[in-house]
Amino acid sequence: MKTQAFNATVLFYPNKNPKLRLFALWYFTGLLVVWNLLGHTILGFEQSWATPLVAVGTTVFVQFLLEWVDALAKNRQLRFAGGMGPLVNCLPAALIPGFACGMLLYPNSNLWPVVFAAALSIASKVLFRAPVGGGHFQHIFNPSNFGIAMTLIIFPQVGFAPPYHFTENLTGGWHWILPAFVLATGVAIHGLYTGRLSLVAAWIGGFVLQGVLRAWYFGGPLYVPLTPMSSAAFIVFTLYMVPDPATTPLHPVRQAVFGFAVAMVYGMIQLSHLVFGLFFALLTVCAIRGISLHVMNLLGWLPNTLAKRVEPAPPGTVIGLRPAA
Repeated sequence: MKTQAFNATVLFYPNKNPKLRLFALWYFTGLLVVWNLLGHTILGFEQSWATPLVAVGTTVFVQFLLEWVDALAKNRQLRFAGGMGPLVNCLPAALIPGFACGMLLYPNSNLWPVVFAAALSIASKVLFRAPVGGGHFQHIFNPSNFGIAMTLIIFPQVGFAPPYHFTENLTGGWHWILPAFVLATGVAIHGLYTGRLSLVAAWIGGFVLQGVLRAWYFGGPLYVPLTPMSSAAFIVFTLYMVPDPATTPLHPVRQAVFGFAVAMVYGMIQLSHLVFGLFFALLTVCAIRGISLHVMNLLGWLPNTLAKRVEPAPPGTVIGLRPAA
């Protein structure tokens, strides 16, 4: 008899509520879908149409393949089994990393680095996990950040998508309106559904602080280290990668420490004259958090039981709809 699947990710949402998780996932999925459609038709994305299609196709395939293998190995029910609701609600976890890899990487005319990044993004959720209490394990790296960072290391010919192309073809006030809209709605989502406002605030505050300190120490203009904050790419990183609920603490104080630490590590990477500091800063802090969770588990400092067992959403549940009668 197959056991029922349990998704430990809901433990990192306010009140351990699976509906909050689904809403947040579908918001970011919708945002990235619309942004990619507009990007390749209006905004001026410089990758080919094949890039996001290949990236999303790869993440969806690998997501469902690994889910099938894991369910078979653990003799449990597939998370996407039981009707259209579970099947549809399994898609955001694959679509978000796929679109992120397609947006943020610039592989020129090569598609294999994108396939590598997308596949590794999903695989990292299985390869790198840490105990979170109650006998449950959770992945420790934001999937797309991990895939992108590793691709930039392994494939030196691949670069980061130029920040200007996110709003390249816009004119006038639209250069500010679009990023402001994405930022405002994203902050609202984190405030109402993911409970990560303290993390976002600490990350932004820490980023400003390290910029001020670098400008003061080197005697340069303040706007130089703070310029990345004006790009739409920085907003995507701020709203999606850094405050990923599945890979960040739940307690507000620990969230603030996490976000501030990412900003400080970024500052140290910039002082070392290394490129792609955003991705490697988050990668470093996530790795430290994952190692610390393993150490705490060995020392017996993690809870043996969950405070509240959270059951998966009913099989017929789709965002905005009640289960079928």
